[in-house]
Amino acid sequence: MELIKTKQELNIKIAQLRKKNKTIGFVPTMGALHQGHLSLVESAGKHCDVVVVSIFVNPNQFNDPGDLERYPRDLEKDMGLLENTACELLFAPAVEEVYPESDERVFDFGELDKVMEGEHRPGHFNGVAQVVSRLFEMVKPDKAFFGQKDFQQLAIVREMERQLNLGIEIVACPIVRESDGLAMSSRNTLLTKKHRKSAPLIAKTLKESCNFDPFKDIAEVKEYVIRNINGDENLEVEYFDIVDGDTLKAVDRWADSPYIVGCIAVFAGEIRLIDNIIYKNPEA
Repeated sequence: MELIKTKQELNIKIAQLRKKNKTIGFVPTMGALHQGHLSLVESAGKHCDVVVVSIFVNPNQFNDPGDLERYPRDLEKDMGLLENTACELLFAPAVEEVYPESDERVFDFGELDKVMEGEHRPGHFNGVAQVVSRLFEMVKPDKAFFGQKDFQQLAIVREMERQLNLGIEIVACPIVRESDGLAMSSRNTLLTKKHRKSAPLIAKTLKESCNFDPFKDIAEVKEYVIRNINGDENLEVEYFDIVDGDTLKAVDRWADSPYIVGCIAVFAGEIRLIDNIIYKNPEA
C-alpha cells in the first residue's frame, strides 16, 4: 500500500493504472476506520483490479464546528488497518489539496436533501456532494463503494453522479454491525460506557418493528419505535421516518411503495447515531 498526499502524485499514479487498463475501485472515507470500512475495501477488491481509499475529514459537511473538532482522527492507526487489505493506494490529502479555493457550488437534489438528515443538518448534503464529486474527479474510479448505513447519503451520491454524468457505478454495501447489533460507526468510539451499553437498543427495536409489518399501520410502527427507544434514559430519537427507498418521500401505507425503508437518528448523550431498516425491497 502506498500513501499519497497530493493531487499531483495521485494524477501520476492514476494515469499509470489507466495505461495498463486497470479497473479502479474507490472507497471514500473520513478515517477512524472500522470493520464496516474494511468490508467496503474487501468488496472493491473483489470487483476491481486496484482499490483506492481516501481519508479526508471534509469540513464542508459539518454544520457544528464542535462536531468537526470531535471527529476522531488517527492516520497511523488507519494505515495499520488497511495494510493487509486490497487497498493499493491511500489518498490522504490536506484540505488545501481538495479545496485549493472555496467550493461555491450549490447542488439541486429536489426533495432528496430536504428530508430526514437534510432537515436536521441543512447544507450537509451539499457539502457531501462537493467533496465526493471532487474526489471522483481526482481518483477517476470505475466503481465507488458506499455503506448502506448512510442510506440518504447513498441516494444523494447516486443523484449527484447522475447529474454530473460521470460514468461511475455507485455500489451499495450492506450495513456491518457489532456483535450486539449496533451499526458500526466511527462515532461509536466517542460513546460513554453507559451510552454504548444502551445504543444497541436502536437496531434491536428496528428489527423488532419488522414483525409488525404489515399487521400494524405505519403510524403505529413509528410510534412503537420512537416510544421504545425513548424509554431508555440514555437515548433520544431525533427522527424516525418510514420512506420510499428511491424518492425518500414519507409513505403512509405499506401499499404505497414496493421499496420501503425506516431511517432513524438517535442522540446517545452528545453523540448522534444513525441506522436504518429495509421493510420492503423489490430486489429481495
